[in-house]
Amino acid sequence: MRSAVVVGAGVGGLAVAGALARSGWRVTLLERADRVRPEPTAVALWPNGVRALRALGLGAGLEAIATPLADVGVRRPDGHWLVQPRPTPADRMPVVVHREDLHDALIAGLGDEVELRTGVTVRTVRAASGARPSVGDGRHTIEADLVVAADGTDSEVRRQLAPESGVVSSGCAAWRAVIPWYRAPKLPADQPVGGEVLGAGYRFVSASLGERGSSGASSRGGIYWVATAVGAARPEPPETQLALLRRWYAGWPAPIADLLDATDPADLVQQEIRELRPLPRSYGYPAGPGGVVLLGDAAHAMPPHLGQGACLAFEDAATLASLLRESRLPDAVVAYDRVRRPRAATVVRQTRRMSAVLKARGPLALRARDAALGALSPRLLSTAAATAAQWRPPT
Repeated sequence: MRSAVVVGAGVGGLAVAGALARSGWRVTLLERADRVRPEPTAVALWPNGVRALRALGLGAGLEAIATPLADVGVRRPDGHWLVQPRPTPADRMPVVVHREDLHDALIAGLGDEVELRTGVTVRTVRAASGARPSVGDGRHTIEADLVVAADGTDSEVRRQLAPESGVVSSGCAAWRAVIPWYRAPKLPADQPVGGEVLGAGYRFVSASLGERGSSGASSRGGIYWVATAVGAARPEPPETQLALLRRWYAGWPAPIADLLDATDPADLVQQEIRELRPLPRSYGYPAGPGGVVLLGDAAHAMPPHLGQGACLAFEDAATLASLLRESRLPDAVVAYDRVRRPRAATVVRQTRRMSAVLKARGPLALRARDAALGALSPRLLSTAAATAAQWRPPT
């Protein structure tokens, strides 16, 4: 039986561990935290992410936990439309999923062939030509035919194998929250839940998770929102951070004030937005009879402005699983690098272009952005949506 070690139990690590186990691999899943638990927020999945989950055999329950994102436009803080809402083709329609629901689906997909070890911090990596790949925590070493580094933006595996790729700040921070339906504000019929508002270095996006009243107070449904601001993450406690958000977004179009007022400090999750610059020169490292691959944020951490982080991680997992079915090690490791690196570079380039648009500040820059956004944003988003929609798992 072939063996694999997956480092990191985020969404990418869980997805690839389950896929390998279902293909007959013996899988050891290592997680540095003492518990495997998701953030109590949500994630947008574009068609490529949905398609990847289906290729991984995890699509059966997706419809039960996913909510289509309504057609929304982009407004300024004064309410003026920069981009009018327009219909999204069905094959490019993203969905939003509560992270805890997604986590449960991925955990259920692990089966009985995955050994999960928590509280393990990987400190050493071996990817030499004359020996099986391995990782170690300073006390124990685990060898396998394949090592999958899915250990996130601060990946220790990537740091040792691709030291040329560094983690840098994207120059902004994000706050996320899900307001459960039993606490969500009741909005007028002409006031849509979903939408995007773009200001001078500030952005606010909201979406509905399911229908109000579809289940009880324990439901994970509700209203999901994301606020992004240029600058460093805030060190204050959540109560102070929430007060700052209410001040920063005061006077912005409805229902932003209502959503922030309905948010409890315990709902708030802050994230410093960081990225890899440059991207690693390789995503696959042959080693002896097998090799090491980089997956998810360990390979291509990027700002979340186009919602492609989780989607690319699922693409990585689906691609690797497909190549391992069709090719022998270490050929599959080489093929994985050849297929995934250009794909990731394209999406990262699009994300950085959108990041530059969103971070515009100053009167001249804002006037130029607002004047161009009506043409630029739809074109850029359309290109990104087309890139997402066109992806197919390799066969």
